[in-house]
Amino acid sequence: MNTGEHRPDMDSRENIEFFVDRFYERLLADERLAPIFTDVADIDLGVHLPHIKDYWCKLLLGESNYQRHTMNIHRELHGKRPLKAQDFQRWLALFTGTVDAHFAGERAERAKRVAASIAANMQKSLAATH
Repeated sequence: MNTGEHRPDMDSRENIEFFVDRFYERLLADERLAPIFTDVADIDLGVHLPHIKDYWCKLLLGESNYQRHTMNIHRELHGKRPLKAQDFQRWLALFTGTVDAHFAGERAERAKRVAASIAANMQKSLAATH
């Protein structure tokens, strides 16, 4: 997708925070995923988004602000409402689409690979618990 415009890489906290904000705009507008976040998980964006920003800064920049265990959080959510393969596929499609719309470069590509791995591993792990 080359539109002729320069897209930055996901190589700074500022860019990653911008990405997370755009990604969650898409997630919360998605009729399949929004209810999982707003009704089932009942997330408080003011609390949740800083955690997600720290998480991606840890994965892409090596920052150490994120210390939570994501699998346990998602196991609890899965217990309330089983997460299905289609949920992970949709999440990954929105993630990848948001990256591609705004970013290009080595870290942007790495973010997409890491997200695909996270989605696959989480789906496999949660499927084993049900």
